[in-house]
Amino acid sequence: MNGEETARDSEGRGAPARRRPQLPLLEIGMTLAGIALLAALVLGLPPLRHAVEAALHGDTTEVRHQIDKLGVAGPLLIVALTLIHAVVMYPAEIVNAAAGFVFGFFPALAIVTAGWLLSALLCYAVGTRVARPLLDRWFGVERFERFERMIERGGVPLLLALRLIPIVPFSLVCYAAGAARVPVWRFVWTTLVGYMPITALAVYFGTRLEGLKVTDPLVVGSVAALLALIFIGNWIVRRQAGSTDGEVSRPA
Repeated sequence: MNGEETARDSEGRGAPARRRPQLPLLEIGMTLAGIALLAALVLGLPPLRHAVEAALHGDTTEVRHQIDKLGVAGPLLIVALTLIHAVVMYPAEIVNAAAGFVFGFFPALAIVTAGWLLSALLCYAVGTRVARPLLDRWFGVERFERFERMIERGGVPLLLALRLIPIVPFSLVCYAAGAARVPVWRFVWTTLVGYMPITALAVYFGTRLEGLKVTDPLVVGSVAALLALIFIGNWIVRRQAGSTDGEVSRPA
């Protein structure tokens, strides 16, 4: 190679054009089919449709009613609602509280924990396999890329912290963790550990909906502990977000 060819290569001219990666059409098709199936279930099953509508409107009483009237099929409705959260984002605490009222603390905690873990794994799988343009359009390019960078750099502390902040969508964290290729086992245990405080508190509130008193020592202690965890989680996330933004703006 002569000097002229070297110069052309170093400036990026004369190099072969890079091929654009092919879209994983099969994975995209399967994902869209899954979303369509969830939509069909919501529209086709009245109890599920009414429960989703109530959850979107923040009506804990109606969600509880729909679960209660199904009897032994109630736990299946809980799991279905958690899976639907993968595409319809509503406050997860509504379902947790309703489950606590209907089933009691420990059975409800077991049911919702299993349901949210299944929902998390579903979102993680989609984040891992589906083309980025679909996820970018779903959540917004800047928002999703920022979450992905944070998770790539933040490690275990950030994964735990994100679960402690109620305003951070549960599904968004799962999609970003899948896109960032977080190891599955790390994703599973940080999801279980990080999401447990908020889940347990919502379930407990559900068990006491009819006679809840703000002076209940367990309620006061739980809320204080949760607020402390949220404060710590928010501090970790803000610190990591600042670090990520600084890294992006720093000249190469």
